[in-house]
Amino acid sequence: MLPVDIEMIAQLLLAVVLGILVGVEREIVHKPAGLRTHALVSLGACLFTIISVHHFNMDPARVAAGIVTGIGFIGAGSIIAEKGHVQGVTTAASLWCVAAIGLAVGVGAYVLAIVSSALVFGVLWLRKAEKPSS
Repeated sequence: MLPVDIEMIAQLLLAVVLGILVGVEREIVHKPAGLRTHALVSLGACLFTIISVHHFNMDPARVAAGIVTGIGFIGAGSIIAEKGHVQGVTTAASLWCVAAIGLAVGVGAYVLAIVSSALVFGVLWLRKAEKPSS
């Protein structure tokens, strides 16, 4: 059985909360990848990082590379192109950022993860400042 301590549990909880923070905005604007998807991506990235670093003694850079590669497939699946119109790129980018946030939590960079989450949320809310398309 793997030893789990309170900090690891707190890391997982923080990753979920930060993923929810970003996912709330996507949910409000009715995007397919919303609150649950963002929370799960952040949780998964954090869990992979914790397990890899603490239980397999892997280099965090290798873990990060694997997470970036894997999240690329999920992000690509959220992009839809039809008749000269592309949608889902912002959602793909937010999933990519949430994976990085989960990774940051997993390595213990809590302040970086929290500030990044706030920045991602802020950037997503900039949508309200964009000019309406004609």
